[in-house]
Amino acid sequence: MNQVKLSIVLALLLSALVACDKKDAGTADSAASAATASAGTCELVSSVDNKPLAIKVVDTDTPEAKQFLETCVNPYTKIYAADAEAAKKGKREYNFNNCTGCHGGKLEGIMAPSLSKNTQGGQGAFDQKWVYAKNATDKGMFETIAGGTPGVSGGTMFVWHNQLPGHTGDGLSTDQILKVIAYIRTQYLGDGEKTWLK
Repeated sequence: MNQVKLSIVLALLLSALVACDKKDAGTADSAASAATASAGTCELVSSVDNKPLAIKVVDTDTPEAKQFLETCVNPYTKIYAADAEAAKKGKREYNFNNCTGCHGGKLEGIMAPSLSKNTQGGQGAFDQKWVYAKNATDKGMFETIAGGTPGVSGGTMFVWHNQLPGHTGDGLSTDQILKVIAYIRTQYLGDGEKTWLK
């Protein structure tokens, strides 16, 4: 919604410049470029402090990663939901990157919250709530994995995205995180609304 508003404001400013017969075409071109760029960008924010996460498209990104960074929609989620064989790619990423060490081999939660059921505080009682409410969307879960968490209810999640300072190990690419998220969605056992499939 904010992106649309920003695009409209930029378009109005551009129109005003043209109407005033501004001679500097470079300024008008820059404003038009800014309006176009902001209209097609997923604005990611940290789960720690709500500040922007500086994750950009890079040359090695897959088409799926580029699509997510433009739309905030994880294309793997629906693919994996429809194809159990494809979902194994996400499971491999989950296992290979040792998500199991904290979240368990069956996403049941060990030192960290369960990812197959919405529980508060890891092994707590099932109560239909994510520790971070934003995790009900793929964008929110991406922000949580990429940028880490502040260390409440179930501990601290480290920074995982390889473009962010302080990431764990070699870090993960946008594509790797998206595959893990899509796999997690296929293993959801709760009876809450599957907002990520909308």
